[in-house]
Amino acid sequence: MEELAYLLLGLVQGLTEFLPVSSSGHLTLGQAVLGLGEEDLTFTVLVHAATALSTVVVFRDDILGLVRDVFTSGDAGSQARSYTGLILLSAVPAAAVGLGFKEAIESLATPRFVGAMLCVTAAILLLSQRATAGNRPLGSGRALGIGIAQAIAILPGISRSGSTIGAALMLGISREEAARFSFLMALIPIGGATLLTLKDLLEQPAVADAAAGPWLGYAVGTLAAFASGWAACTWMIRLVKRSNLEGFGVYCLAVGVLALIFG
Repeated sequence: MEELAYLLLGLVQGLTEFLPVSSSGHLTLGQAVLGLGEEDLTFTVLVHAATALSTVVVFRDDILGLVRDVFTSGDAGSQARSYTGLILLSAVPAAAVGLGFKEAIESLATPRFVGAMLCVTAAILLLSQRATAGNRPLGSGRALGIGIAQAIAILPGISRSGSTIGAALMLGISREEAARFSFLMALIPIGGATLLTLKDLLEQPAVADAAAGPWLGYAVGTLAAFASGWAACTWMIRLVKRSNLEGFGVYCLAVGVLALIFG
């Protein structure tokens, strides 16, 4: 059933966007396994928007606090403007890579390349969990370093959350702040990727015949992406605070090796 395929892909997108296992890599492998052929741009836009919305819901208090305080005076306003600036700074490397090398990166989305990059993700996770626990301030240098990790994670198969949280931990950021900053900074690249894909979609002649699309499948997949994204984001925050991510590293290594063998 087509609806079941979209349901599974929606669940995969929502879960893997926030769990450190690479959403782009798992979508590539999922589409190959389910035999869906080329990327469905309409579905991609919908599930990316759904996962962005789930982030907003989970971090609604933080986001509302920043929006409220950024225009105020005093310490609260200064801290809000500083933190917002760090989030914007962290997005610069990903924006440069995404806009400058979009087509080249998309051409790499093959099962074998994804498998190799999942092995890289495994190495990042396993190494970062051995970093000495720290409580260093975020600062512009560390925010930019985490942003560079996010830019590298545009490669299909490298986990965005795994790379950014791992980089933050290796830079001495506390586990709680690593998770918070990683997910808040994700809103910009997720939103940017959604807009770029929407642009590609609108440039296609087939968009005029949108009524013919599998809208029931789209709806099922989008709802699944939102619900699973909400659950995964909440769970991931707790995991980072209370335990390590080595299990995800082992998982990525296993899936990566299988993709290299059978891709």
